[in-house]
Amino acid sequence: MKPMAHLGVGIGWRPEIADAVERLSGLDWVEVVAENVCPGHLPESLLRLRERGTRVVPHGVSLGLGGADRPDPAKLAALGERAVALGAPLITEHIAFVRTSSPVLEAGHLLPVPRTRDALDVLCENVRIAQDALPVPLALENIAALFSWPGEELTEGQFLTELVERTGVRLLIDVANLHTNRVNRGEDPAAVLDAIPLEALAYVHVAGGIERAGVWHDTHAHPVPPVVLDLLAELRSRVEPAGVLLERDDDFPSQAELAGELAAIRAVVTAGPAAPAAPTAAGSGAARTEPDTEPDPVADQDPDTEPDPVEEPGPVAESTRTRVALGQAALLSALVAGTPVPEGFDRRRIRVQARALAAKRADVVAKVAPELPVILGGPDPYREAFLSYAKSRPMTSGYRRDALDFAEDLLIRDLPADPAARRRLTTWWRDRAGARPPRRIVRWARTLSGRAA
Repeated sequence: MKPMAHLGVGIGWRPEIADAVERLSGLDWVEVVAENVCPGHLPESLLRLRERGTRVVPHGVSLGLGGADRPDPAKLAALGERAVALGAPLITEHIAFVRTSSPVLEAGHLLPVPRTRDALDVLCENVRIAQDALPVPLALENIAALFSWPGEELTEGQFLTELVERTGVRLLIDVANLHTNRVNRGEDPAAVLDAIPLEALAYVHVAGGIERAGVWHDTHAHPVPPVVLDLLAELRSRVEPAGVLLERDDDFPSQAELAGELAAIRAVVTAGPAAPAAPTAAGSGAARTEPDTEPDPVADQDPDTEPDPVEEPGPVAESTRTRVALGQAALLSALVAGTPVPEGFDRRRIRVQARALAAKRADVVAKVAPELPVILGGPDPYREAFLSYAKSRPMTSGYRRDALDFAEDLLIRDLPADPAARRRLTTWWRDRAGARPPRRIVRWARTLSGRAA
């Protein structure tokens, strides 16, 4: 695999800061949430950045490669289409699970996989399936977590190292997530950096968060704290990363503040004695090329060098996938459906995570359906109504479907109480669902059918 080109210092492109991103001086590249762009209708801002030579990397959030099921071919195809449309040198995703198929539940969030042999076997096979389907190299990010799984068999460093050795996948190291896991799970970031194969490093994420009641929340809505910049310096002392990117997803600051954070990141990356560039690893392709070289993601390596073979084991036994599925289903059900917390988990942390998932769900539904808070009388009445709905109605099909189901649930219960608001909600629901809201008797029938089943 050909070494990855130098990226430099970049920022996560978001519609809310699109104009500011275009005006930032010295910006080398941007990353875009893959699910938020359509290949045939790219935002004008992204097109202008591309015309200026700014590289764009799609960053997926919904593939769920750490889940018990094999990757969805449609999701893989969609990711590939975005990479081609953006002319991207690689695609990035996460080491996480986001859903279960039995029962059908969506987390709407990245959840940690257990560091067990079973989970690693499933992840490696899922990664190889994804690599075979994607038109450019894949890099995977370490995630932030609020809790740990009981009975883990590997450290984070061991887990990531074996993942790279068995699949040749690149790594996207988020130093903010290393700090999150230090606070929440007692893990030593330096030990992780010492253990993982930094020659497989694709690039680095930097982001802000906040600590509440002894729990670090990776919000991407706060300034990058000094402790995270210190971890970037720790990584920089070991290797010269091909790229470093600032993430901001909410409570967006001014252009000047963004520029200041990028300057602080650039100062860390360029300070001190130069660390060696990440060398080409067998199958990792993580080293840099010259800055002005256009990457060719599918080009062969030097014909005079033979890459070390990547292990190609047989298919994972279905019994292994079943064990992983049962554990993930029990956990996700506790988080979003109110079932008992599985044995061995920190119950307080699981409650914190469950509240965070419900709050995020309410926030995202308000963004994809901004009319709902208006119809319901404002952010506070909307949030109260949605959180009450979420207690008994876990998400199964994504946020847009969730918004429709929430509106339907209110109408079935003859809510909101104000007749004019109820009429507006009925019109809103009908315009998007294309049907008449079911009456209470229909809900009773559904309930009875569910009990009978």
